[in-house]
Amino acid sequence: MNKFVEPDTPLQKKFDNNLFLARNWGMSRVAFPELSMTETPISPEPIIDESLRDEDPIEFIAQEVKVMDINAIINTAVIVLIGLAVLNQFATVDADLMRGWTTQEMAVRIPIDNWNSYSCVLKNSPVITKAVTSATVYTIGDFIAQRTEGKSIGELDRPRITRSMLAGLIGHGPLSHVWYSVSEGVFTNVMHLHGWSGTFVKVVIDQTTWGPIWNNTYILLLGLMKMDKLENIFSEMKRTTIPLLKSGLKLWPLAHCVTYGLIPLENRLLWVDLVEIFWVTILATAAAGGGEEEEVKEEVVH
Repeated sequence: MNKFVEPDTPLQKKFDNNLFLARNWGMSRVAFPELSMTETPISPEPIIDESLRDEDPIEFIAQEVKVMDINAIINTAVIVLIGLAVLNQFATVDADLMRGWTTQEMAVRIPIDNWNSYSCVLKNSPVITKAVTSATVYTIGDFIAQRTEGKSIGELDRPRITRSMLAGLIGHGPLSHVWYSVSEGVFTNVMHLHGWSGTFVKVVIDQTTWGPIWNNTYILLLGLMKMDKLENIFSEMKRTTIPLLKSGLKLWPLAHCVTYGLIPLENRLLWVDLVEIFWVTILATAAAGGGEEEEVKEEVVH
């Protein structure tokens, strides 16, 4: 058995103490600069200047590219591929027609024809179209939320983004289609709500019925996808129902004045989804700026 002998000199003391640590705690690398001139220095971890996030976004992105790990490469590749696919679909909507068009004509016609194409698909397959729309928006919203929370590209939680996408696909899109169709029939044919006074009543009913119903459905879906225990899921529902209702009052009554007062029935879900991107960014920014210690949870925004 080796004995730990009290060293005679400070240099010997440092050497023996480091050797003792290496043997007892499994240190994989111990540097002794005073004893070895050939030791390879350990490169410090690259540091990203967070102040550039707002001051110089381009330089901030360049810093992130330099320190990419495998997760960052995978996440970036997915984002780039999806972006290219969307851009290709958007830009080639008039591929068979726009030969000879000027730049001004393309700038006007491409957005209009994309909207017309979307409206045609929406008319033929309303539920599927709204499901895909919500899935897309929830994916974008969660991505923005995580980035606003301060996560780098490599730190993005892909399972969390996937859960948000599925919640929009199988939950928000189809259920919202049913809600807006049924509620409009009740508002118009049963309650005879018309004009801006009727819009006010519609907003109140929406916020006190559909809002809480969807919030709890969202939490249920996320809990089931995370394979959480039912008692934990129901406990989370009870804990968040009132706070989420209060948070929603900061924006949704005003947004729904537009929803029920100006937006056609078939496009209401698209409008609501677009507002949700804005809203989830506000929530994440407020949480990050408040210095909360916990990571921002997958919040329900409507």
